[in-house]
Amino acid sequence: MSTNITMPDLALSLAQLTKDAIAEIRPRLIDSAFSGVRGENENFRHEDNFLSVHDLWMHQHYKETVRRCIPSFIYASEESDPEVIGSDPDPDLIVLADPLDTSELAVRGLCGYTHLLVYSRRLARPIAAVVGDIFHYIQLYIAARNDDGTDRAYAVTADSATRVLGGLSPQPLSRALVTNYLMRPSERFMPLAHQEGLIEALSTASDDGRSRGRIGVDFGSVGLCHVAAGFSDAMLETAKGFAIWDLSPGHYVLHAAGGTVIDLNGIPIPLDYQLGSLAKIRDAMNQRQKFIAAAGPSLAHEILDVLRP
Repeated sequence: MSTNITMPDLALSLAQLTKDAIAEIRPRLIDSAFSGVRGENENFRHEDNFLSVHDLWMHQHYKETVRRCIPSFIYASEESDPEVIGSDPDPDLIVLADPLDTSELAVRGLCGYTHLLVYSRRLARPIAAVVGDIFHYIQLYIAARNDDGTDRAYAVTADSATRVLGGLSPQPLSRALVTNYLMRPSERFMPLAHQEGLIEALSTASDDGRSRGRIGVDFGSVGLCHVAAGFSDAMLETAKGFAIWDLSPGHYVLHAAGGTVIDLNGIPIPLDYQLGSLAKIRDAMNQRQKFIAAAGPSLAHEILDVLRP
């Protein structure tokens, strides 16, 4: 991947690795979409989630290729239990992966995403993340920790043009585009539909008398990346909660871009995901987090104020 913006070496390596994985998986997914052969497998880890041969291929692909840039790490993928990769029996770095997010839509050629996050147990925080968009021109969202300890966020297009993300300008709720993963009718859509205060606030007339608030659909980490890029204003999850592999890569990208992620008590969600041991990693992979992600704290708390418990 060529770029004219300086980025830490680890982030560049992960970005290229993700870009290469996208190039390999996209034609397979397009073939599935047109043929209708979606390669569904029984999902023993998450019974209510769609699992395809493409999820499993991406899982194995990352397990093998990440070693090119990180010789030893703990691999914590949605598709398997955490395991140590490489010669170091107790490596500092954890690679957290959601190999193929929204795979039920990806095999239909509609949308699909892939997430990687590198977490330092010593620092108790992420140091790099890449969220890849398989079908769209804006292809990668990246966050990375620099040598001076600062975090920066980037977006990369399919032709490798790179932009630094930041300088977000939160809108008032009455003018905001707020997104939600509302695809599941009873689990997600109905709880959102019952948030009358949110819907009323989004429907409030702006200064010009027009109703400009909107609700949109978004998915996992990429939804927070869209906030980081300024494409949407906020994303919320108040029903089931996101698993760590869905939330944390986008959380880090949005943090690096200067955005806000709070829980439903209004408390900022820290970057320390409590991943100090294999046992803690397993525990974290079985938990879910409800949240509000926004371009800034004012909008996040404006949303929180109108939500029903």
